[in-house]
Amino acid sequence: MAPVPCPFAARREAVPWGGSPPDPVTAPPTGLLATAARRPVVLTDLTVRPFDRASVEQVAGALAGSCDGLLVGEHQNRPGFPPALMAALVRGAGGSPWVTLACRDRNRLVLSQELGGLALAGAEGVLCVTGDGRAPGVRPGVTHVFDLDGTRLAAMAAAAGLLVAVPEAPDARPRAVRPARLRQKQRAGAHLCVLNHVGSTQRLARFAARARAAGVTIPLIAGVAVYTDERSAEVLANLPGLHLDREQVKRVLGAPDPVAAGIEAAVAEARALLAVDGVVGVNLSGLASERGEMFAAQVKASVGQEIIGDGAR
Repeated sequence: MAPVPCPFAARREAVPWGGSPPDPVTAPPTGLLATAARRPVVLTDLTVRPFDRASVEQVAGALAGSCDGLLVGEHQNRPGFPPALMAALVRGAGGSPWVTLACRDRNRLVLSQELGGLALAGAEGVLCVTGDGRAPGVRPGVTHVFDLDGTRLAAMAAAAGLLVAVPEAPDARPRAVRPARLRQKQRAGAHLCVLNHVGSTQRLARFAARARAAGVTIPLIAGVAVYTDERSAEVLANLPGLHLDREQVKRVLGAPDPVAAGIEAAVAEARALLAVDGVVGVNLSGLASERGEMFAAQVKASVGQEIIGDGAR
């Protein structure tokens, strides 16, 4: 955002949560969380054309049978329909919407309105994030808000009766603070955590163990990178706090059939991550393909079906 050191990256301890509700928060045994008690769950990123109802309905419909939830993103450089409308459209197409709500562009009042709208529109859950700040030159006429951060938004969402997911980035600085930071998000009301990609299964296992030692008991959803060409890999690699296995990327992109190789790599990564204690599911993340939203949905559906099939066997 600016050529100065990030104060958060230099922190040595997590900011304690001092509000309510108390820790722990019991999540209703429904939907994705209920399924996680029986088998690994799949949360799939929803990639659609902005402001295009047909795209939302077609992609959500194509993915609905291959996952337990569809994660509706919120992009700093590309706006789309409001969160409650997205939830309603995804629900109408047969999907189970988990909607990202960011503090970057909304103050406390508007966030409370959005939470009420999500509950009414049938969102299964909300992913509460602070939101990435825009780099210079990205939508320069739009201001930042940041009236709240993701932790305080999580508390508001829990108080509104929604299932609450929060993010964490195990491989991003300050790494030593992140397990305790997740504990504070749990104390604020989070029911589960969606993790950014990590460089290896071993690093995820270390983070999960440190999180448990810090008192984290909520289930973890591990990030699985889905890419089949150079552009879809590059989009993931450029996201802040996210780390890909570079050698794996080279193998996929250099394969005779990169689509088949990308699907195989994603399934293998998912199986490895699901073996980590505390991980109950995976988030199929990324653009998946530069060949259009429906082709990308088919790629993600293939990965999801394999993972769900593993749990059914």
